[in-house]
Amino acid sequence: MKISKAVFPVAGMGTRFLPATKANPKEMLPIVDKPLIQYAVEEAIAAGITEMIFVTSSTKRAIEDHFDKNYELEAELEKKGKLDLLELVRSVLPDGVSCAYVRQPEALGLGHAVLCARPLIKDEPFAVILADDLIEGWGSGAMTQMAQVYATHQCSVLGVEEVAAEDTDKYGIVKAVMIDERLSRVERIVEKPSSIDAPSTLAVVGRYILTPRIFELLVTTECGAGGEIQLTDAIATLLQEERVLAYRFSGHRYDCGSKLGYLEAMVEYALKHPELSDKFRSYLKKNFC
Repeated sequence: MKISKAVFPVAGMGTRFLPATKANPKEMLPIVDKPLIQYAVEEAIAAGITEMIFVTSSTKRAIEDHFDKNYELEAELEKKGKLDLLELVRSVLPDGVSCAYVRQPEALGLGHAVLCARPLIKDEPFAVILADDLIEGWGSGAMTQMAQVYATHQCSVLGVEEVAAEDTDKYGIVKAVMIDERLSRVERIVEKPSSIDAPSTLAVVGRYILTPRIFELLVTTECGAGGEIQLTDAIATLLQEERVLAYRFSGHRYDCGSKLGYLEAMVEYALKHPELSDKFRSYLKKNFC
């Protein structure tokens, strides 16, 4: 089956970016001139996904508004002849792509957020994309690469990369048997282990393709690390029933859930921006070199 639906868990409070996120969702923080959530949606669209499902909370209306049509803005841009900007605004959500929104009533973790999307996913395989992890794919987007793996193997696929040993307590960590340079079969997965307990340094980083069986397992998954329903724990159970693959995507990940990672992404994307790159590079050389 083709992956046609993607879940975006966006109900988190974004406390690491307070006070910027007091009234503005962290997923709406811009990288130059586009919010993080738009980069995530564009990655999904590039992978052939057409149904975007946002798991939100009461403070995330800005995300809904961003992907909605703004008739007044479009009319004003057209009236003033700003056709380039008009096309830019209209292209935020291309034709043939739909958005749906479901509330996560309580902050019970990533696993619970994914479970909230079950009525809209039904019995299909689906993608999960965390906007905090901004991935610049090399050649093609990370989700495009993973969708190709799913098309071949027809099983759950986790996007992974190597992390420093001292950082394993920030991620779900897998033990996997290598199939080829980028693909491995997952044997074990542990949520946020210490460097001593970690089975490896191969971390799951915000990209998943999952079979619908995960929903039934999430229903019976008890609260784990942090008192939350962890998606990692449900995947650990899924391993006992189905094959799960780990895929080392080709690209660079920016951890935009941290202030340093966010700033790194801002600089790197500004240096590649078609309008700003030359002037911004000159500015950096003049003031910091």
